[in-house]
Amino acid sequence: MTEAVSAAWQRVEAVPQRTLKELFASDPGRVTRLSQRLEWGEGEIAGGIRFDWSKTHLDEDLLAAFEALAEARGFAAQRAALLGGEKINVTEGRAAEHTAQRGVGSEAAVEEAAALHARMKLLVEAIHEGALGPVKHLIHIGIGGSALGPAMAVDALTRDLALVDVHVVSNIDGLALEQAFAACDPATTLIAVASKTFTTIETMTNAASALNWLRDNGVSDPSGRVVALTASPEKAVEWGVDETRVLPFPESVGGRYSLWSSIGFPVALAVGWDEFEAMLAGARMVDEHFRDTDGRDNLCLRAAFADQYYTSVRGCQTRAVFAYDERLALLPDYLQQLEMESNGKRVTADQRPVSGPTAPITWGGVGTDAQHAVFQLLHQGTNLVPIDFIASVAPGDALDPAHHRILLTNCFAQGAALMAGDAGEDPARHFPGDRPSATMLCDDLNAAALGALVAFHEHRTFANAVLLGINPFDQFGVELGKRMAKDMEAGGGDFDASTRALLEAAGLG
Repeated sequence: MTEAVSAAWQRVEAVPQRTLKELFASDPGRVTRLSQRLEWGEGEIAGGIRFDWSKTHLDEDLLAAFEALAEARGFAAQRAALLGGEKINVTEGRAAEHTAQRGVGSEAAVEEAAALHARMKLLVEAIHEGALGPVKHLIHIGIGGSALGPAMAVDALTRDLALVDVHVVSNIDGLALEQAFAACDPATTLIAVASKTFTTIETMTNAASALNWLRDNGVSDPSGRVVALTASPEKAVEWGVDETRVLPFPESVGGRYSLWSSIGFPVALAVGWDEFEAMLAGARMVDEHFRDTDGRDNLCLRAAFADQYYTSVRGCQTRAVFAYDERLALLPDYLQQLEMESNGKRVTADQRPVSGPTAPITWGGVGTDAQHAVFQLLHQGTNLVPIDFIASVAPGDALDPAHHRILLTNCFAQGAALMAGDAGEDPARHFPGDRPSATMLCDDLNAAALGALVAFHEHRTFANAVLLGINPFDQFGVELGKRMAKDMEAGGGDFDASTRALLEAAGLG
């Protein structure tokens, strides 16, 4: 840690801790300064999201101190390196060019992304026009980001109508695949195999079983029903996928950042190309804000300031995300992987031990369901948990408006109650209050808003990594267990007594 970084952290830690009530009472303009809308489009396609961080403990002194930390960490240079296609993933010697998929990045990467999108668009439209015969179902097979991103986006955007019924399978547990089989007619089903290397054991095992299912149910050419989404197109061809149905994506696009590439094929197939492009456009709006805005006015960086304050200064070990919209039911799961796989590190980018906590545990739930499950701890428990609320002004249903009115008032009331607290009639009814939350309020939860929300969290994750001095783009922590599982499968390995006993009990010893 450099002297400048150390001094900046000392400045952050020296800021007096004031309650949220005190912060609001002393600053009438607080809501205006700590709330901001990002907007896109005009006329009928206009939309936006309000980001309100006023119920966090950020104040002028903390914002200034964190701006100094960002400068000491070289945030502007790191951001430029990311968006310029430099090898920001230092441990693997790679760039991280997911923003180029949305049109923001180096000229070469943006051009390559446009060409690959054009290829995907041709295939999507050909399928919709019947070039592969009637297609009513898609079984999308992947794992990690190759599955979580498509599953989350398809679930969010197809509540009203899906052009193709999509089932995402990631678990190697055969029950997951059998459930998809039961919902699909093999005669009208395509299989998408999503694997960066086209060697991932869970994905390739599931893919082989899916082909067997097609074959066993009378499909004469099962391989002709497969679309490959991969950064290793030659391996997909070797596996038996026709080159015309291989949709490549660049090696520089990591799995948990890959929704925007050909990994988004099931989204485009389910909702149509125009909606997929709208999702890209919403993300690009956030990219441009992130690129062009400095300091506290950069919403992604401001969110990271709050994240670092609660993790490093207040000792919060978790951060909760609650979506007050059924369409975002899978968003907490998606963000869990994005944040914990990216920033769950114990060394800095230059291979030195980190000097404090890195990523908190991300968790969450949906709407009023969570209020009757976990909010007891959030209001009255001994853990301090920063919370994000996400909601939409426009409802996703056509029922009595009372449904959505009650949903939104519950969302806003929870944030207000967490901050205000209540003295109560006795200790059991006492609410301490002063519990922080942030709110993201969308005009409507459409494809553009979804793209904007995901891109915001991608850049928030990157900003946190820069403030910590770590590399968010590698994930070596997932490798050890996988390597040991391969040893077990091969009948080798030197395991502890407990593990050997478990293998024997399961008939695997």
